[in-house]
Amino acid sequence: QVQLVESGGGSVQAGGSLRLSCVVSGYLYSPYCKGWFRQAPGKEREGVASIDNRARTTYADSVQGRFTISQDNAKNTLYLQMNSLKPEDTGMYYCAARGLGCGLGRSSYSSWGQGIQVTVSS
Repeated sequence: QVQLVESGGGSVQAGGSLRLSCVVSGYLYSPYCKGWFRQAPGKEREGVASIDNRARTTYADSVQGRFTISQDNAKNTLYLQMNSLKPEDTGMYYCAARGLGCGLGRSSYSSWGQGIQVTVSS
């Protein structure tokens, strides 16, 4: 079955960096679009970045210039490089995949990982 498994989370001080990875398995063909989402306590899950199978990317304004989404199709792995981290970046980070279209709207993503915690201290 389809599985998305995140890794690479943890705790870091403000200004630091982390790289998240997400291994995607179980698809006959690679999903057209993959994305990263995050959810802070008491807040709704929000889109952070997305990438389609032509490597076209979209970023939330809050992370533009600090985060980079990428993928290695040979390894079926999605990445999120997070630099210049801020306390407001704290939350559970989820990777997700969808078959049609691409972007930061969470409702169109059909497959989700279990999430991984990122904590940024000031």
